[in-house]
Amino acid sequence: MDTITYLKAFIKDRNVASVTPTSCVCVKSLCGNINFKETDLIIEYGPGTGVFSDFLLKNMKRDARLILIEKNKDFGSILQRKINDPRVVVVNDSAENVLETLRGCKEAQADCIVSGIPFIMIKDEMKQKILYNTHRALKTGGKFLVYQTCFQTDSHLKVHLQKYFPSVETRFEVRNIPPMRLYEAVK
Repeated sequence: MDTITYLKAFIKDRNVASVTPTSCVCVKSLCGNINFKETDLIIEYGPGTGVFSDFLLKNMKRDARLILIEKNKDFGSILQRKINDPRVVVVNDSAENVLETLRGCKEAQADCIVSGIPFIMIKDEMKQKILYNTHRALKTGGKFLVYQTCFQTDSHLKVHLQKYFPSVETRFEVRNIPPMRLYEAVK
């Protein structure tokens, strides 16, 4: 079901980067960098049908919050129907508006932001705005965890992350279709 949903969204919406949901192995690999016991607020950019969201909710504390920022209205509707958890807020907006989203949710800063939005397909000015606002939205020591298709080079995202974050690490996760490049940027 999810693959068909993604394929339809991929055809209709240029902001959707994949024809399949991310594999469980890739989700666990990226989220292995989150200390759930110390995390009070996580934001997810582009949650799609909620593969990462489900994993985050299973591992988050009972009093932690998860804000899902989804630009695609179809995916937003799916998330609203699928996730029935008082810790979750689904916002139909774009990642560059993360600061306004935080204010609207009566939150100051996040411990972690997870993102699968296709930075390779985003114009440079918008990419810079998203990264600048993401940095501002995170607490000191907060993490920006990003997964992108393996076809990207450092110039697509890593060099941009390094403008805002003092620590940026990258690795590959081949147990996904397509393989993913994972980033951890720490404020």
